[in-house]
Amino acid sequence: MNVLGAPAAEIGYLVAAVLLILSLKGLSAPSTARRGNALGALGALLAVLVVLTSTDFAGANLTIVLVTMAVGAVVAVPAARRVKITAMPQLVALLNGVGGGAAALIGIVELALPTPLPEGTYLWVEILPEDAALTDYIDPSIPSPVPALVAIVLGIAVGAISFAGSVVTFLKLQGWMTARPLVLPGAPVIMGIAVLTTVATGWAVVVGGSVSLAVWLLVIAAFLGVLLVLPVGGADVPIVISLLNAFTGLAVAATGWALGNVLLLVAGALVGASGTILTLAMAKGMGRPVVGILFGALRGSSTAGSTQASDRPVRSATAGDVAVTLAYARRVVVVPGYGLAVAQAQHTVAELVEALRARGVDVVYGIHPVAGRMPGHMNVLLAEANVPYDLLVEASDVNPTMPATDVVVVVGANDVVNPAARTDPTAPIYGMPIIDADAAGQVIFLKRSMRPGFAGIENALLFAAKTQVLFGDAKASLAEVLAALKTA
Repeated sequence: MNVLGAPAAEIGYLVAAVLLILSLKGLSAPSTARRGNALGALGALLAVLVVLTSTDFAGANLTIVLVTMAVGAVVAVPAARRVKITAMPQLVALLNGVGGGAAALIGIVELALPTPLPEGTYLWVEILPEDAALTDYIDPSIPSPVPALVAIVLGIAVGAISFAGSVVTFLKLQGWMTARPLVLPGAPVIMGIAVLTTVATGWAVVVGGSVSLAVWLLVIAAFLGVLLVLPVGGADVPIVISLLNAFTGLAVAATGWALGNVLLLVAGALVGASGTILTLAMAKGMGRPVVGILFGALRGSSTAGSTQASDRPVRSATAGDVAVTLAYARRVVVVPGYGLAVAQAQHTVAELVEALRARGVDVVYGIHPVAGRMPGHMNVLLAEANVPYDLLVEASDVNPTMPATDVVVVVGANDVVNPAARTDPTAPIYGMPIIDADAAGQVIFLKRSMRPGFAGIENALLFAAKTQVLFGDAKASLAEVLAALKTA
């Protein structure tokens, strides 16, 4: 099905790469995110069409490719359309794992295929004189296969790590395995052996080009990926997803370099760079180094993910109490969290905010960079409810206004307003920048129960004299507050 010539195919790849770059640019701001997502999808579609129209498929290979694409579409489209916003991180983890696994398998296939000689190449055998230097007889115009083999091996190893690690993150977020850190006996030694074995096997593949060794490399690297993610606690899993996303980009870029495919190289480099930047930004948002997030549990300092509910008494409130408090406030900050997403209460909270603003109350949303299960989780959630972008205020910008804020309403968040991040050096979130809700005049928590957040630690702000707790499902509680506000 070779309709396009090589020059046209290269132009098509270049256009697709530009679309992917513009897509990332668009995704950098909520107001342009929809357009950025559309550009990325268009770039991916163009890349697939170029491959299909510029490749000579032997025998029934084209049929196999088309059937495989159809099966993938039948599975992926319904899954993407039906996924809940609370399960979006799990979907991202799976998609990332698929990318890493694909890069690894492409590397295996590339090693298994015979390497064709360049057109016009002739083989001959010549006996060299005893005093001759071999370098005098090597044609420097013929490239060495070693760099390509190194790139293939890198793609196999890193892709396998990303695939296996992404599967574990999916299982943790989905609740199919514990979100608590799992530290195997002798984990540092086992991990060290796995790293050395991966490197040694990879080098053996580069030297010998063995396909069977490459398969062993994939298995060992996948085991290393599992070891890498098991000790990570629930609160840190989204950061690891971002890191594994960067790994997948690196694997794809390495594969693209080995195959001489510009699009794979550009796309992989973009994913790798953006994933790395996002990982560092999230780690900064949590006030912890990436190394500490990955290996903290090996020395007993990672998030524990406890679910033990506190039995300490708190000052409870009714929907009517909250409505009166909000009705007579001058400034209110709403801090959304994962509980808002679980309750699907974004539309209800948006209605409440609009009702308050209609009464002349200055209301904004305080958005913490790691609230929820992934970066931008709260932005996406509130965008579904058509909340204006200018009402979403980042934590660093909202904190200076907290002393002048009358009421902070915390909806389903916990760790991102926990003062222990500033006051308790033993807390797993110590050093993490938080939203300074404790600096406001009053604090209202909407909670389903007294269970702690993902970090598994108690929030002292819940027991402060200025705090009231409204228990119940966030959506139902907000609806009751809204109804009471209309009669206040």
